[in-house]
Amino acid sequence: MIKINIKKSLHGAIGDFELNVNKEIKNRTFLTLAGESGSGKTTLLRIIAGLENPDSGKIIVNNKSWFDSDKKINLAPQKRKIGFVFQNYSLFPNMSVKQNLIFALENKKDINFVDELLEIVELKELANRYPETLSGGQQQRVALARAIVRKPDILLLDEPLSALDGNMRAKLQEEIIKIHKYFEITTILVSHDLSEIFKLSNRVLILDKGQIIKDDRPEKLYIKNTTTNKFSFIGEVLDIKKIDIIYKAIIAIGNNITEVVLTENDLKEISVGSRVLIASKAFNPIVKRIKE
Repeated sequence: MIKINIKKSLHGAIGDFELNVNKEIKNRTFLTLAGESGSGKTTLLRIIAGLENPDSGKIIVNNKSWFDSDKKINLAPQKRKIGFVFQNYSLFPNMSVKQNLIFALENKKDINFVDELLEIVELKELANRYPETLSGGQQQRVALARAIVRKPDILLLDEPLSALDGNMRAKLQEEIIKIHKYFEITTILVSHDLSEIFKLSNRVLILDKGQIIKDDRPEKLYIKNTTTNKFSFIGEVLDIKKIDIIYKAIIAIGNNITEVVLTENDLKEISVGSRVLIASKAFNPIVKRIKE
């Protein structure tokens, strides 16, 4: 169990505000922090990691105090069992893939775990390669593996896939899910991508100017009415065309494009640029706008 009760004064593009978070997170939860840029999401990750200090409060992980302003407790980042993956990979360019992982080991004798991890995340063939010879997606997989090699209690992900193309992003989302489940880690992700949030998370906190304004499962937060369906996808409306007496929406779902017929009632809520849920019970698709 993670217990966070902290306050920190921040200054951003929206002016001065206070990050004020008082939440408990169950072990093995996949939690996403969402909300506008500058609302305090990354700062909260850095506070959990010990890279920034709150003005006051407590952080307790599995009954151990990581931070307590009253008791003057503030564990150094290396003493907190966390793995942190940044947007920019942050790999050591003069070390091979395997050397990057070995460097991050807490117990340098645990080389067997490095080999096991390389196998799990399908990096064994790249073990002796250097970061500059790898693609962006491969580098991010190495960064994920390096975060896990410390056997953390918490995996922190700060928009780690934002710079990747759609196909690679989807592949690494699967890697993150696999890692989260295999190692039974509590994972906290910062993301602005609704498809990513739906695919990965079982809980979402939405921040606004440092305050948590919503806390629920993603489908409860973003979909007005859930449906009982055979399939469902998240997409974006690219265009709406009237053909004779019917309206057709051109919708992008990942790297695929599809057409869906809309009713006049649908048009009251759905327009070009809307994020939508496409669902079907059989052969009649239902399109629901997602609340932003």
